Amino acid sequence: MSTALSLDSRRELAHRLSGGIEVTLYWCERDGTTSVELWHAASEERLVFEVAHEHALEAFYHPFAHLPRTFDEPLPTLEVEAAW
Repeated sequence: MSTALSLDSRRELAHRLSGGIEVTLYWCERDGTTSVELWHAASEERLVFEVAHEHALEAFYHPFAHLPRTFDEPLPTLEVEAAW
């Protein structure tokens, strides 16, 4: 898992808003990875994590079920992040 995601090489595959949380599924053209980004506008918190290709759509619809199992490893970030 990379430690930083490049905004330039990401392509949005899907986007939705649910319960005040924006969920966006991305594909990175540079390295072929897929990631999910959660944005909570009320708290201005963002969480970004990579997901396996075969679980990308499932992670888009159920992102909290696909969060990394351990928080010992740093999450890939776009900015300073906060975990919910």
